[in-house]
Amino acid sequence: MIKLSYNVKNYRKDLQDLIEDGDVVIELGCHTGGTTQLIADNCSVIAVDNSPEAVDEMAKLDVEFISGDVRLHDVLAEVFKKVQKCDVLAIDLGGGYHPDTVFKVFYIWSSTFKPKHTAIRNRGLLEFFNSAKSSGEDYFSEEGYLESYHDSGIPPQIKEFELWTPSLK
Repeated sequence: MIKLSYNVKNYRKDLQDLIEDGDVVIELGCHTGGTTQLIADNCSVIAVDNSPEAVDEMAKLDVEFISGDVRLHDVLAEVFKKVQKCDVLAIDLGGGYHPDTVFKVFYIWSSTFKPKHTAIRNRGLLEFFNSAKSSGEDYFSEEGYLESYHDSGIPPQIKEFELWTPSLK
């Protein structure tokens, strides 16, 4: 199941509803751990964020923390060395910013780790979803990733990220 929200309280509730005891959770965009603190008690969390504020705050929590940019292939590979599958993928990259980037991050990470569930917090994606009308084509995924990409393995680095963000070069 893929859950999409914008309000951080709804996002956190979605995660709490999706996570079961003993699950492996990959949290992208943990910042200083506000959401992490709510979910870490009953699961194993690998949290990733590139903000300088995250380093000291995340060190206080009993989770695996990786300081890095989730758009970079090397960061994906670092997490993949630790775990090849997750039960829940949590994505909160600023809530209202850049739905295209959030979707690409979702695609890369969910295609790699094949989660049972994904929770995404992003206003642009939610607005698009709520505004779109279907042409009648029936594509639907029961899992937390797009099932049409189930055998693709680790996707290659998306070169478009270099075009948008000079700091990724």
